[in-house]
Amino acid sequence: MTDAKTHIESFLNTPIIKDIARALQDSEHKAFFIGGVVRDLLLKREVKDLDVVTLSDSGVLAKEIAHKFGVKKVSIFKNFGTAMLKYKDYELEFVQARKESYSESSRNPEVEKGTLKEDQLRRDFTINALSISLNKDDFGELIDPFNGIDDLEHKIIKTPIDADQTYFDDPLRMLRAIRFASQLNFQIEQQSFKAIEKNKNRIHIISQERITDELNKIILSDKPSIGFILLEKCGLLQEIFPLFCKLKGTETIDGKSHKDNFHHTLEVLDNLAKESKNLWLRWAALLHDIAKPKTKRFHKEHGFTFHGHEDLGAKMVPQIFKRLKLPLDQKMKYVQKLVRLHLRPIALSKENITDSALRRLLFEASDDIDDLMLLCMSDITSKNVNKVKRFKQNLTVVSEKLKNLEERDKIKNWQPPIKGDEIIKLLHIQPSKTVGIIKEAIKEAILDGIIENDKEQAIDFMYKKAKELL
Repeated sequence: MTDAKTHIESFLNTPIIKDIARALQDSEHKAFFIGGVVRDLLLKREVKDLDVVTLSDSGVLAKEIAHKFGVKKVSIFKNFGTAMLKYKDYELEFVQARKESYSESSRNPEVEKGTLKEDQLRRDFTINALSISLNKDDFGELIDPFNGIDDLEHKIIKTPIDADQTYFDDPLRMLRAIRFASQLNFQIEQQSFKAIEKNKNRIHIISQERITDELNKIILSDKPSIGFILLEKCGLLQEIFPLFCKLKGTETIDGKSHKDNFHHTLEVLDNLAKESKNLWLRWAALLHDIAKPKTKRFHKEHGFTFHGHEDLGAKMVPQIFKRLKLPLDQKMKYVQKLVRLHLRPIALSKENITDSALRRLLFEASDDIDDLMLLCMSDITSKNVNKVKRFKQNLTVVSEKLKNLEERDKIKNWQPPIKGDEIIKLLHIQPSKTVGIIKEAIKEAILDGIIENDKEQAIDFMYKKAKELL
């Protein structure tokens, strides 16, 4: 990377970084930028997190820098030997140089004070072991003991020491290797990839939270399929998300086949990733066909079917979120909703679209209708260009009709025009099942277009319904 020196000089001379670098240079502590900050600036990626390794006490250095900049809050984590502070748009994390040794049953190492080289040696990949001196005698010098600069240039993920030992010691690094390959579109060195295959079972000593954090970062890549294909190829996906592996493969009976739902799902996810950075919408894409293996049936006339996979898939979402330690809150319900509804707009586009069907879709999707339509557009993956064009045109028609209907009927954030207590008061009745039946009948009448979403019309309809029931 011939222009590395120029990149470093330019970075160190930007106003805020220049202030930080000068403050570190003027301290009595040996300090170096290290890891992601160096990697990303050389890759011309945005840098906001500044990792600083020091040969002295990280907490003392952090407090000195905070004092110099008038920063009052410094977070010190003694157990990890780190300290953190925020200055303007940057987050600085200070760590004392250390060397590590591991036991077989844990990824948490025994830690001792170390030299810069020993600290670089413990880093996961050569591209993350690069450092820049912030000391007066060699300020701005790139320190690269493992030829990480060459690996950056050739887009290679490689470990500083023996890959087998690296992944055995800390199995999370296997996921990190695939995550970086996915985020940066790099290749994992062949020996390193073989070491991941060999050590894949070691991933079970890692907490589910850490595994899921890496999985989310892969999902948030510009092209998530890169990471998932690597995960499947090395066997890690079977260890961490076996349910997803069941989507893989095709079957042929009497000349009739079905598509590979694993690769189809990844294509949907990639399509969606081009349009949205919403993690939970991406999870909906990942899980939209998750129930297909359980619903697969073969019929002599129709071939393979997956009837009801959207409903079963929605029911499976809470189990999946619980197992992966994903949040069991509105985010989960959002994913559930989109999985359950993902076929509806496509089905509507194939038939004469009634206002009633559109109202029901708006009512069920509510504020998430635009995300649902985006998921549906991403779900069109046929290799037949004309077919894709036709399906997308049909979905665009559905979108326009939904938009026009919402402007007229205001169904998306629908609230009952009359509430239960009003029904009780107007009809002079006691709280009972009848109140619920009347409320439901009013809702159905509005969705079917029998009455408008209007309070007066709802009250008139209520009296008519009450005559039938009371």
